[in-house]
Amino acid sequence: MTTASYRPPAPRNAATARIDGQLVYAIGDIHGSYLLLRDLLARIAADAATSARGRRPIIIILGDLIDRGPHSAQVVEAVTWLQRQHRFEVRLLMGNHERAMIEFLDRPAEASEWLLFGGDATLRCYGVEPPGPGAPAAALIAARDALLQRMPAAHLLCLQQAFPMMTLGDYAFVHAGIRPGRSLTEQDEGDVLWIGAEFTASTERFEKIVIHGHSITEEVQWPGNRIGIDTGAYRSGILTALRIEDDWLRLIQTGRDALPAAAA
Repeated sequence: MTTASYRPPAPRNAATARIDGQLVYAIGDIHGSYLLLRDLLARIAADAATSARGRRPIIIILGDLIDRGPHSAQVVEAVTWLQRQHRFEVRLLMGNHERAMIEFLDRPAEASEWLLFGGDATLRCYGVEPPGPGAPAAALIAARDALLQRMPAAHLLCLQQAFPMMTLGDYAFVHAGIRPGRSLTEQDEGDVLWIGAEFTASTERFEKIVIHGHSITEEVQWPGNRIGIDTGAYRSGILTALRIEDDWLRLIQTGRDALPAAAA
């Protein structure tokens, strides 16, 4: 585990970004990387023990708990356990992979694409053998039914109740990003879960600094109007959290030495 501290550059929409006196930890895409998550949460708990000063810290998980990595069920179990603890306020945001899984559960024959971009790993983690490419509808329905039988109800409820977005102070937290040119209240779910270069390449001054995952980068990205913290845990072995306390930011990472925040 490594940490690195940064004094943020002046955001594009305010002289100094604040988060209303809160202590916040935003966690990037986990994708079934349970061992990394366990280590990261231990580091967050240790930091909060010396930093909370009577406050209830907030953990915001930016979606994509599941798929690709080997331990999706354990990750969801860890998050449901964490939500039951009073020590932290835990907010889970919806990721495109959670949405794809929920659509598969609703319409397995029409939403089988989920199995092609990581859903097969989640099925196996719950003890279900995924149907192969081009499987008939009956096989997809059988896999859905088996998943529902094996997945604890608390896991499904946790994912179904995830938030599309949340805001605190001068920051907005979302899985993928936002559509430039639209206010935060006018964002479409498809964009906040799936948007890519249209958002990450934008130099627009957003209403708030957007903290997001989804777009994997080797280094934490900070061009001024957004902060991207998906460091590709399932393939890089690096899971990143961003600690925010007023106008001070710090990275808490598992894996190799902390990487510098990249400025555009």
